[in-house]
Amino acid sequence: MFFLSEIDHKRLVNQILPHAREVGVSEDLRGWSWHKPPLKPYYDDVRIPMYSVCSRYCPTGRDIFLNIVKKKKGTINRKIILGAAIHETVKTALNAFIDGREVNFDEWYEAVLNAKGVKKRDEVVRERSRSAWRFTRVMCESRFMEGVSRQPYASKRDVMSTALPFLVDHRISGELLGLSGLLGIDCYDYLRNVVFDLKVSDEVRDWYRLYPTGYAVVLESVYEIPVDVGCIVYVRFRENKLTVTSDLFFISDDLRSWWVEERDKKLEIVAQKKDPGFPNVCYEECMYRMECGTG
Repeated sequence: MFFLSEIDHKRLVNQILPHAREVGVSEDLRGWSWHKPPLKPYYDDVRIPMYSVCSRYCPTGRDIFLNIVKKKKGTINRKIILGAAIHETVKTALNAFIDGREVNFDEWYEAVLNAKGVKKRDEVVRERSRSAWRFTRVMCESRFMEGVSRQPYASKRDVMSTALPFLVDHRISGELLGLSGLLGIDCYDYLRNVVFDLKVSDEVRDWYRLYPTGYAVVLESVYEIPVDVGCIVYVRFRENKLTVTSDLFFISDDLRSWWVEERDKKLEIVAQKKDPGFPNVCYEECMYRMECGTG
């Protein structure tokens, strides 16, 4: 899922990186400036997850108020179930391949369901997860074999580290920026310095870019290395046929400022227990439509 296509690689090398070097990023918006405005959080005692900052399913942020302040769980819909299943599938398939472990999909899938206490079996979700599993395994094997052919004298570990240079579901603390202490980044390509976020979505939304932006700022705050490129990986299904497209972009000052604005707004809602009010429009996928009485 997180492999750049030939076209994406050309865009990265010949367009996005040169643009990033030419335009640059303000030092005040680099993660290592977490201790001073505008990155320094206004509230020292409040921590919120990354999805609360970046999600704009509710234009006013009332979903954050209901979730964190009112402790409402919301209604889990099929789209959320499918998204969670695909994320878990891709993570497991990638890490198993990188670690050299043989994992049977059906046995693993049943074990995950049983561990989560899921009694109802959705065969559509299972088959779409199986498609994602197969796709991920095939791509891993292809890139690894290509690496072996180009580095015949390298060890398996060396080939793996360059053919699949991924930290998958990388755990990192966002505490310096007012975020949760245990964030999970879908994928970080440590050779190309690209932050990936996977979305199981038929729709392209501009605010999806906030996720890689936020994770880039967090990476900079902890490791003090510049991260200038993000990528949204869109996974879509036509029946059970899987398609993957990528939105590769420069993590600019405008995106960083937008992320900071969203973080400050959501932190204020939680810290002040402030109901931001009802939105004019509700997304159908919002888990809290019933709580708001708009479902």
